Amino acid sequence: MRYHKFFGAGVGVVLGLAGQVEARAVESSLRPEQRPGGLAVAAQAVQAVQSTGQVAPEATVTLASLSGTRPVLRPSDLDVESVVQTRVSHQGFANWINGFRSRARAQGISNRTFDAAFRGVQYDPSVVKKDRNQSEFKKEIWEYLDFAVSTSRVRNGTKVLRQYRNTFDRIEAHFGVEKEVVAAIWGMESAYGERRGREPLIQSIATLAYDGRRGKFFEQQLIAALKIIQSGDVAPNRMTGSWAGAMGHTQFIPTSYLAYAVDFTGDGKRDIWSDDPTDALASTAAYLKRFGWKKGQPWGVEVRLPRGFNAGRASRKLTQSPAAWANEGVVGIDGRAVPNYGNASILLPAGTQGAAFMIFHNFSVIEKYNRADAYVIGVGHLSDRLRGGPPIQASWPRGYSATSEAEKKEIQALLQRKGYKITKVDGNVGPETSAAIRAYQRARGISANGAPSKELLQDLRRN
Repeated sequence: MRYHKFFGAGVGVVLGLAGQVEARAVESSLRPEQRPGGLAVAAQAVQAVQSTGQVAPEATVTLASLSGTRPVLRPSDLDVESVVQTRVSHQGFANWINGFRSRARAQGISNRTFDAAFRGVQYDPSVVKKDRNQSEFKKEIWEYLDFAVSTSRVRNGTKVLRQYRNTFDRIEAHFGVEKEVVAAIWGMESAYGERRGREPLIQSIATLAYDGRRGKFFEQQLIAALKIIQSGDVAPNRMTGSWAGAMGHTQFIPTSYLAYAVDFTGDGKRDIWSDDPTDALASTAAYLKRFGWKKGQPWGVEVRLPRGFNAGRASRKLTQSPAAWANEGVVGIDGRAVPNYGNASILLPAGTQGAAFMIFHNFSVIEKYNRADAYVIGVGHLSDRLRGGPPIQASWPRGYSATSEAEKKEIQALLQRKGYKITKVDGNVGPETSAAIRAYQRARGISANGAPSKELLQDLRRN
């Protein structure tokens, strides 16, 4: 699965109550953040791959029932010299490859697989440049959603749902995941297969593994990629994707592929690279099912908040029934209590000045694919639109003056200095910071919107 760099080696998202997300122009995916170290891989699967080089046994058993017997690597795919012929622009890279061979063999990779995969592989400085020099910018959540759930994306999604109707129906019946949700992820990740990435995966991942900045993570992905080749699912010259290792229609990274990809066509391969998206779409449904997707439950619904709603109650830690929320005045856009889809939390991605959502368990399932709230809302809302649902009804604070992370930290520090409760100066605008901002704004007699704007910062500096 695709990822982009914004949070070092960890998994996370900067999406505070002011509605800002860390985002960048992307090649294919609409993911607003990079997750080098986790992404959408189950913890147990990742740990197993790291420690043993093998997929967790429980994953293997589960997927075996879906995939059937998979063939060994076909000799025709590996008809190469026994010694790897690697042309490199960096002698250290050649030495690294030679050292990596022994580590790969210890993980069960044969010399024949290794040689086939690394034939013609060169150090690719363009990959390192992309990894090191990704330009970050602030994108408001409404700007992100404008693009993610654009008219063209909805139109194209409706088209592919018709084109692959039988495939989607079969996948939904088998895995119990609504076809519109699968289609929405497809649209978000690769524009319905139009932008799957064309980089040679082994070369890209090997370069990043050698580069060292996140070498452990990328070496893990490289081992997984070699296992995929050795299994016979794809020939080395067909293993293409993004420069960062994401593959196929729905952008699986190699470890995720090993743990969750399925052969739904029954041809003996889990082929997410084919122009036929069947295996990729089924693999995405299998992934969501594995993390507990509940058919018939929405990811979330847009709601109206009562006047004076305490934004501190908009917390993922606070869950209760829609009826309980209705008793507090939180109702659907139609003014009626939200149906009982299960316990839910309230999410305010742009604070009290923007849209509000009541989110359910399925929100956290989509979150396994990408932890950014903006991405989950994008997938969820796109799926709603593909079912014929309306656009988001609430207005966004489009005139809001965005602030950088450094400016948010300054706001927190100044509030803390003035005696307002700020436990940690970290640039993340959560309920505590938003409450402190509102308290300060009320004391100053200005609109108490809780937004960490440039105007607020200027006022804090002056007073």
